Amino acid sequence: MTAPIRIAIAGAMGRMGQTVASLVEAAAGLELVARFDRPGVDGEGLVPVDEALSRADVIIDFTSAAASADLAAKAADRGVALVIGSTGFDDTQIAAIAAAAGKTPIVRAGNFSLGVNLLMGLAAQAARALPAEFDIEVFEAHHSRKVDAPSGTALMLGGAAAEARGQDIAKAAKRARDGIVGERTPGEIGFSVVRGGDIVGDHSVIFAGPEEILTLSHSARSRTLFARGAVVAARWVAGRPAGEYDMQDVLGLKG
Repeated sequence: MTAPIRIAIAGAMGRMGQTVASLVEAAAGLELVARFDRPGVDGEGLVPVDEALSRADVIIDFTSAAASADLAAKAADRGVALVIGSTGFDDTQIAAIAAAAGKTPIVRAGNFSLGVNLLMGLAAQAARALPAEFDIEVFEAHHSRKVDAPSGTALMLGGAAAEARGQDIAKAAKRARDGIVGERTPGEIGFSVVRGGDIVGDHSVIFAGPEEILTLSHSARSRTLFARGAVVAARWVAGRPAGEYDMQDVLGLKG
């Protein structure tokens, strides 16, 4: 009989951490071996991060950008695979995760939803197919407690469209408009953000051209779908070669 994949949960006392833990416990071929959270957080059954690393084959991490970057370095030193669902990374943190991925396999995604990852592919296809005169806008809405904006998913969608058009999203992105901003710059990709209530996550990519508008959209109805995707990613990444992967790799959507 094949040994189960040993899973540890970072941010175990958070809502996503608890949801992931319940799915792992119910999944065949997986074993929940440790749960941990940031220093100072109390909870039944929590262990120190070093102990969790010593027990696990894969860690699933929905915490914060800073905590995930720090955990990636520790996981790399132990050769433990990592699934990262945190967002809001700065360049230094992204570089730290990339360095860790040189030693251990890491799946990092701004969104673990199957539907959203298919939306990325459709957005890229539309961006390639439609003339440059079609302006691109990315809309996203999330709950009032989300701390980063635009969302990691919105940036992924904008990045997919930009890459399909041969653009650098860092240069093409227009993240805010306020006041008299003048006419739209050709080629820019705009981002609009809503924060309120308990919105799980809505994303749309709008292609606005002469006399017609194409809107591609996805609505998340429950956070459980993100946890399910993370568990799929954890099962996939176990035993993979070192490297940084995303959900497109997990789902076989690349190439």
